[in-house]
Parts: sequence; structure tokens; C-alpha cells
Amino acid sequence: MLRVTKRFSRFAVALGGFLIFVGIIVIGVFLIGFLGVVDFSIIDSETFYSLSLLLLLAIGLVDLVAGIILWRR
Repeated sequence: MLRVTKRFSRFAVALGGFLIFVGIIVIGVFLIGFLGVVDFSIIDSETFYSLSLLLLLAIGLVDLVAGIILWRR
């Protein structure tokens, strides 16, 4: 049982680090777009909009799984 808990602990730490990294990238992209450094009007098509929403949903689900793992720990 201790071995399984240790494995989940390592997985939760790795997942948490990944989510922090992705969060920093998302905040950076937002700031670059907000300050007008890069024009994101090229991704106004419906395909890219759906893809970005799907990506945000996937990140949210991974975040939820990490939260559950850390809560049960």
C-alpha cells in the first residue's frame, strides 16, 4: 500500500509541475496578445477556436485529476 501511495505522490508532483509550466505559458501568450506584440487575428477561424477550447478543456481535466490525487493524499 505504501508503494502505491508513493507512486501516486510522484505522479501528482510531476503533474503539478507540468500544470505550473502550462499555466506560465498560457499567461505569457495572453500577455503577448494583450500588449499587442503579436496579432492573433489569423486564428479567428472556427477550427482554431474549437481547438483552443478543446485544449483548455483538456488542461482543466488534467488539473482536476491532479487536484483529486492531491486531495486523497
